[in-house]
Amino acid sequence: MTDLATDWYGGHIATFGDRLAAARDAAQLSQQQLSKQLGVRLKTLKSWENDSSEPRSNKLSMIAGVLNVSLIWLLTGEGEGVLAPDDMPQPAPELARVMSDIKDLKEIVASAAERLEQLEKRLPTVLRAPR
Repeated sequence: MTDLATDWYGGHIATFGDRLAAARDAAQLSQQQLSKQLGVRLKTLKSWENDSSEPRSNKLSMIAGVLNVSLIWLLTGEGEGVLAPDDMPQPAPELARVMSDIKDLKEIVASAAERLEQLEKRLPTVLRAPR
């Protein structure tokens, strides 16, 4: 099992958005300031931090550089990143399991949404086809 005290921002506890927000906070930047530095809209940065979208690879590299964390840490929680907050209580093991299940389910839902989008794009072609 993961040591929650040392793996607070790891893949089973935190999401990419959690790590991005933590690194931004550690760099003492507001969302507005970081979005300007990265050349993206504030709405885009917020969607990254909320895990409703993900940056492209060129922006990932830029984020890591601006926030002074490793790219691997941003993606997985392993490597050079920000330290876990000392004053925050560590989550119970059951919470870690629930968070892991939520992450897994989000991946399934995202995959299903992508598949739905593909099918919706095909629909006009299928409807126009002779019967």
